[in-house]
Amino acid sequence: MKNRLEQILQIDQDLNRIQDLDILLERILYFARRAVSADAGSIYIKDKGELEIRYAHNETLQKQLAPGQKLIYSIFRIPVNEKTISGYVAANGSNLNIPDMYNIPESRPYSFNTHYDKVSGYRTVSSLTFPLKTNQGDVLGVLQLLNAKDEQGNIVPFLEEDEPFVLHFASSATVALQRARMTRTLLLRMIRKAELRDPKETGAHVNRVGSYSCEIYEAWARRNRIPESRMQKEKDILRMAAMLHDVGKVGISDLILKKPGRFTDDEYLVMQSHTYIGARLFGDKESDLDAIARDIALCHHENWDGTGYPGRIDWRTYEPDPDAPRPVGRKGEEIPLFARIVSLADVFDALCSRRVYKEAWNEEDVLKEIRCSSGTKFDPDLVDIFFEILPVLKHIQQKYPDQE
Repeated sequence: MKNRLEQILQIDQDLNRIQDLDILLERILYFARRAVSADAGSIYIKDKGELEIRYAHNETLQKQLAPGQKLIYSIFRIPVNEKTISGYVAANGSNLNIPDMYNIPESRPYSFNTHYDKVSGYRTVSSLTFPLKTNQGDVLGVLQLLNAKDEQGNIVPFLEEDEPFVLHFASSATVALQRARMTRTLLLRMIRKAELRDPKETGAHVNRVGSYSCEIYEAWARRNRIPESRMQKEKDILRMAAMLHDVGKVGISDLILKKPGRFTDDEYLVMQSHTYIGARLFGDKESDLDAIARDIALCHHENWDGTGYPGRIDWRTYEPDPDAPRPVGRKGEEIPLFARIVSLADVFDALCSRRVYKEAWNEEDVLKEIRCSSGTKFDPDLVDIFFEILPVLKHIQQKYPDQE
């Protein structure tokens, strides 16, 4: 009992440290699985009468992958109704503990779809599914845990005594989820201001850039043996800061920002100012987010070989002068790591995306451009990592599609 209480307090504390919505969702799933020894699980968010899968874990299938690779799961939505297990839980706001998914009584309104077991070769046996419900009774999402394991690694039913603990966990997770959704809403409002000025800055674009950046950083951190606690903290901050990489465009004239043709040299110089305008928005360091967002805004157009912009300037006071020599560019590891990561993520997404002034490049040309820019525009180590985790990055594209 004492160990379970200590576990509850520790999880509450860990959840309250996380600020970003997507990082929180993945960690909620991780903590819940660990708490009741679940081999697998999924977390869904309720949206417009449907449940959208946001993250899925499966330890058994993960162990079959090469080191550093991540499990790729199907992106899908299911209706909130009583025909599926997750839909039933969302519709009724109550949990379900099913000991054998292949022997659900026919009297139940819901059933188990065995399709994913057949495709993956994984057999789902036990499940514990519960709602993420606010104090007002609103269901924000559903958490489903699969295949409880005993100390010998055998698959067993979830214990009834786990249910009160899981419900407390769900309550704590929902509070954290409400806070993170509020933070995401505020970030997207800032980004929408930039979107009004520059149609490229869409919610889908910044979500993809934030997600790409986190995956590249995580792979870099594991390669460089960064402690897990530090990596998780920095992923949380990076996810939000990367979304704000171009927020300085709110300070650029529409005559330049929305110009359909090529910029003149003077116009290009003004366009470059979105980097230090963005840095100034985070000039008063109140948190680690301010410091990292400032570095990213300022330096995400610097190039590995020193040919980028704005260069070695005092971002607090700098004003462009067409007659003055161009500031010397930052190069190599002089460019902050997170800015180097976002630079790669941003260009990748821009090349893959359709814009009013261009069609999306085909995948072969995009990857060729990234590979050819290694050592000039991009950090070569990060390009290597990019190609190692390319399946994960392509999965993110499916998760955050552009709205037509």
